[in-house]
Amino acid sequence: MRGMAIGEVARKVGLATSALRYYEKAGLLPKQQRISKQRRYDPEILGRLAVIRIARDAGFTIAETRTFLTGFGAETRPSARWKTLASRKLGEVDALMDRALRMKALLESSFRCGCLRMEDCERAIASKSCKP
Repeated sequence: MRGMAIGEVARKVGLATSALRYYEKAGLLPKQQRISKQRRYDPEILGRLAVIRIARDAGFTIAETRTFLTGFGAETRPSARWKTLASRKLGEVDALMDRALRMKALLESSFRCGCLRMEDCERAIASKSCKP
């Protein structure tokens, strides 16, 4: 048999075979030829999977990754594709970082209210006379 079996590709890139099947179904990987009902992959698929990993590590969703790979004209350079998608994603990352900082500040506050009972605490927080 020519080409690599799905298990071999999965081992080489550190993914489960189910992830490869999912990526194919989601349009990140082209439909693979089958020999005796088994997917066979050309070695070039490893490069495609490396690009997918970078996109996923950067926080791109499956849909965004698919757009990066196939949602632009063939003449659009990879760097231009990345810049377009990254500019959108950076806004999301900034919002996540702001939320994480607010969470951290709240967690570090040690819930410093002086209430003796939970009911008192609930009323104080609701009336904004106490901050956690």
